[in-house]
Amino acid sequence: MTANKYKNIRCGLCWDPEIAQLARSHNNVNVIAMPARYISFNTAKEIVQTFLETPFEGGRHQKRIDKINYD
Repeated sequence: MTANKYKNIRCGLCWDPEIAQLARSHNNVNVIAMPARYISFNTAKEIVQTFLETPFEGGRHQKRIDKINYD
């Protein structure tokens, strides 16, 4: 719940591979949280694999990240 309050940590809640891909490519998340009670082990593996293989797109998405204030 508090990961995002630390400088340079961007945690995203990922419950399926598509969300992991979007969180990584659009929001440049570098930590993922998964609802273990609601997803299977195989889905969790797919989420992690997708997260690790997806690059950040940058561009217009970088503007959103630049607005984060860590003060």
